[in-house]
Amino acid sequence: MACLLRRTIAAKLSRTLQQPEELLLPALSAVPVFRKQQTPDFKLALSVLRLNGSLPTTGDIQLQTEDLTRQLKPDNVIEDISAGSGAINFTINRKFLIQKLLEPFGNSDATFGLNSELLNTLNRGTTLVEYSSPNIAKKFHAGHLRSTIIGNFIANLKQALGNKVIRMNYLGDWGMQFGLLGAGFTQFGSYSKLKDNPLQHLFEVYVQVNREAEHNDNLRQEARDFFRKLEEHDTEAMSLWQRFRDITVEEYQHVYKRLGVYFDVYSGESLHQSQAQEVVEQLQSRGLLKTTEKGTGVVDLSISGDMSNVCTVLRSDGTTLYITRDIAAAIDRKDRYKFTEMIYVTDKSQANHFQQLFQVLSGLGHPWAESCRHVPFGLVKGMKTRTGEVVFLEDVLDEARTRMLHNMSQSKTTKELEDPEDTAEKVGLSALIVQDFKGPLHSDYSFDWDRILQAQGDTGVFLQYTHARLCSLLQKNEDLEAAHFDPSLLNEPSAISIVQHLLRYDEVLHQSSQDLQPKHLVNFLLKLCHLTASAHRELPVKGSPAEVAKARRRLFKGSCSVLANGIKLLGITPVQKM
Repeated sequence: MACLLRRTIAAKLSRTLQQPEELLLPALSAVPVFRKQQTPDFKLALSVLRLNGSLPTTGDIQLQTEDLTRQLKPDNVIEDISAGSGAINFTINRKFLIQKLLEPFGNSDATFGLNSELLNTLNRGTTLVEYSSPNIAKKFHAGHLRSTIIGNFIANLKQALGNKVIRMNYLGDWGMQFGLLGAGFTQFGSYSKLKDNPLQHLFEVYVQVNREAEHNDNLRQEARDFFRKLEEHDTEAMSLWQRFRDITVEEYQHVYKRLGVYFDVYSGESLHQSQAQEVVEQLQSRGLLKTTEKGTGVVDLSISGDMSNVCTVLRSDGTTLYITRDIAAAIDRKDRYKFTEMIYVTDKSQANHFQQLFQVLSGLGHPWAESCRHVPFGLVKGMKTRTGEVVFLEDVLDEARTRMLHNMSQSKTTKELEDPEDTAEKVGLSALIVQDFKGPLHSDYSFDWDRILQAQGDTGVFLQYTHARLCSLLQKNEDLEAAHFDPSLLNEPSAISIVQHLLRYDEVLHQSSQDLQPKHLVNFLLKLCHLTASAHRELPVKGSPAEVAKARRRLFKGSCSVLANGIKLLGITPVQKM
C-alpha cells in the first residue's frame, strides 16, 4: 500500500541524507494523475525538507535537487529516479506497485488507506461535533441541510480516523423566540391542529405572532413575560414548552432518518439556563463583567480596553442571551465529555459569535478554548421546488426523489429495481450532498436541479452510477474471484492510472482532516470515477483470457471498494443497482 511504498523510498533517502525516516516521510507525496500523460508515482518536495531542517536552506534549490538525485540509485523496487522542479520523482517497479496496492482487495477491505503512517501522525482523542441544531417549533428549513450534512461528514471522517466521536444536536429550545411562541400560541394556537400537523401549525403560529408583534407593544410585552415565566420555571409555561420540544424532536427524527443521520446527544439551550447565571457570576468575580449605560451586561473584548468590541451576556432585565448559554454549554461539555476538540458547524454569519465565545472562554481561564473550532459555510441560492420557494427540508428531499425517479424511468440503462423509490431517494440525496461538497464550504452557491441530477459530469448521480456499474461487473464475474492475481497483466496506461490515483487516498483523507473540507474527497472520488470509466471501456473482463480477466476484476474491485468507502464517509449510501 501507499504507506509501505513511502517507507521504502524514505529508507533509501535516509541512508543518503543521514536523516531519520520520520523527517523525510512528510515531504513525500503521490503525484496527481493526468490523463494520457505518464507521471511518476511519488515526489519528494525539497522545500519541505528545507523547512524541517533535513537539508541546508541556502543555495539554489534546483541545483540541490539535481545533486541529490545523482546520489540516489534505482533498485528492484524503485526503477527510476529523476529531478523535477524542486522535487525528486520516483517511479516504482510496476509489478511491485500493482501487487502491493491491489493485494488488500482480495477481501472486501473497508480499511484501505486508513492504516497509513501518514494518518498515524494525527492526534486522536474525543471529538465533539455540534451540527444541525435547528430551532424548536420551526420546520426543519432547507438552510439546515448544509449544517446537517457537513457535520455528519466531519463526524464520519473523525470516527474513521480513529477518534471517539460525540455527535451532538444543540437545539434552539430557549430564548425570546419561545417567549413569542408561547404568547402567540395562547392567542392563535389550536390543540387539534397541533395534533394533526404539529410543525406546520407551530410554524404558522410563529409567523403570525412575529407579524403581529411588529406593531403591537402589548404582544411584545406578553412575549417577554412568557419568557420570564420560563426562566422562573412556571409550571404552566414549562408544560407548554416541553410539549413543543417533544413533538418537534420527534418530527425532526423522521427527516434525519431520511438523511441517514443520527445523533448521540440531543442537547439544547434550555439545559444551561442555571449554568448561564453561574457564568455571569464567574465573569463578575473576575472583574470581566461591565454594565453599559443601557443596563446590559457586557464583556470588553477590545485589545485597548476601550469597549470598542464587547460581547453582551445579559439583557437589561437580567435575562441571559444565546451566547451566555453557549459559554455555559461549552464549559459543561468539557466537564462532561472531556473532549480533545470541539467543532461547531454553522453558517458563516455566526463567525463573530464564535470568535467572541472562544475569547470569553479564554478570559474565564479555560485554555482548552483553543481546541474549539467553528466550521462556517455559505448560503444556498435559488433552492426551489416545483410548488415555489422552499420552506421545509422535507419538500427538498421529496423533490429530489421525485425528479430522480422521473430521470430513472426515462433512462434506457435503468435496471429493474425492487424498490425504485428507495433508490431514487438515495441517489437524489447523493446529488444534493455532492453539489454541496464540491467547492469550498464558506462559498455561497446557486442551486440548479437539472445540473445536479445529471448522470454525466461531476455529480452525485455519476458517483452512484459508477458504483452500481462496478457492482454489476463484479457480480457478473464472481467466478473470477481469486486470492491471487498476476500484476504483470495490468500494464495498460488506464490500469496504471487507477493504481496511481489510489495511492493518493490516504493523503486526501489527511488533507480533509486538517481543514475539514469535503471537497478534497469529493474531487478524488469523481476523478476515480472518470479513470474507472476509461478503464471500463478499454479493459473488458468478460471474454478476456482467464488470468487477464482475473487481474482486471481485481483492479475494478479496488476501485469499487475505495469508491464505496469514500461515498459512505460523505454521508451517502452507495446503491448497487440503478
